Amino acid sequence: MVIKNVGLETVCGITSVLPVNDKPEFAFAGKSNVGKSSLINGLMQRKSLARTSSEPGKTQTINFYNINNELYFVDLPGYGYAKVGKETTAKWGKMIENYLNKSPMLRAVFLLIDIRHEPGANDKMMYDWITHNGYEPIIIATKLDKINRSQIQKHVKMVREGLRATSTTKIIPFSATTKQGRDEIYELIDSYMNGEA
Repeated sequence: MVIKNVGLETVCGITSVLPVNDKPEFAFAGKSNVGKSSLINGLMQRKSLARTSSEPGKTQTINFYNINNELYFVDLPGYGYAKVGKETTAKWGKMIENYLNKSPMLRAVFLLIDIRHEPGANDKMMYDWITHNGYEPIIIATKLDKINRSQIQKHVKMVREGLRATSTTKIIPFSATTKQGRDEIYELIDSYMNGEA
């Protein structure tokens, strides 16, 4: 996958109507501060198009990034941040569920989990939610550069077991610093685009 041009095309808030797109969509979900903006920027090969925030829980919109006029990266609101009230959390949940249920162009959902820690209750809930909506989440285990190479398999196993993920669920360790895992994600997206996945 060669990135030629990217742009933030649509921003949907809680009351917005989802756009009707005619290109495949690839969604990214994850807990606040799991490194979602860093991953999306890394995939788009841009430094700061997807906003990284010093305040987790700041992304309160669904953001559609047009990639090469061929597909969309869809950045879903981060979940599980304590300072956000229950009412707002419920609204985000509804917004994400609405998107998962209604987008005919959604091809795959990437769920980001911090490789250093066992998945939390919110991560498990999100995993179950995505599967309940008919998708098999692709797990991106972020912050790979924060653990020793010798620990990778052990931590991948911890993530898989923590989510109660199936043996066929793909888990891709990723580092925003070294970009390890990026080519694997590109290949996966290409396979969906070519109808092979």
